[in-house]
Amino acid sequence: MKTKESFMRILVVEDDLEAANYVVKGLRESNHLVDHAPDGEQGLLQALGGGYDVLIVDRMLPQRDGLSLIAELREHGDTSPILILSALGEVDDRVKGLKAGGDDYLTKPYAFSELLARIEALVRRRNPGQVQTVLEVGDLKLDLLSRKVTRSGEEIDLQPREFRLLEYLMKHADQVVTRTMLLENVWEYHFDPQTNVIDVHISRLRAKIDKSFDDPLLHTVRGAGYSLRAVS
Repeated sequence: MKTKESFMRILVVEDDLEAANYVVKGLRESNHLVDHAPDGEQGLLQALGGGYDVLIVDRMLPQRDGLSLIAELREHGDTSPILILSALGEVDDRVKGLKAGGDDYLTKPYAFSELLARIEALVRRRNPGQVQTVLEVGDLKLDLLSRKVTRSGEEIDLQPREFRLLEYLMKHADQVVTRTMLLENVWEYHFDPQTNVIDVHISRLRAKIDKSFDDPLLHTVRGAGYSLRAVS
């Protein structure tokens, strides 16, 4: 598998569910993979699991406040870029946040466009010159900028939901993706609507990316979910 990814793996630590949903939805629509933790302790556990390109941490959190969470991460040697969100916007508040180990500080209320620009800037500073715009699995290619999908050079026309489904599967290539993962990240359901919506879209997607080609890429893992992978 060859991958050039424009997406970031982001952890949002925010106890206000409405505010968290706003950020998570916007980031996912911007082609990023996003996890959410509702309190400081859960945020710390998830962050220590590693693998995040950037953390977005609210300062006022239950269980463990944001500054304590950040300080603990830094003590563990975690160097992930961290953007602090807070309604506390005085100079002293911002200074405390940066001294605790935050890399940037954004005061509520804020524009989502500014939030996105700030986290992209944090990641650019950490990975200068990194260009990530294309996902590739075998001979299947998805361009996140042009929204173009091809296989063996043949263009494949996908509906918006099919594109999002394929994008998610490609970002998790060689992994088993469960129904719950698809419902939460492609359909943004936090419950199982007990419909065959996933089966229908998987069937349509498989017909478009596999039917005319010799080697199937989209595999059903019985009792578990689906996996997009090139079989050598």
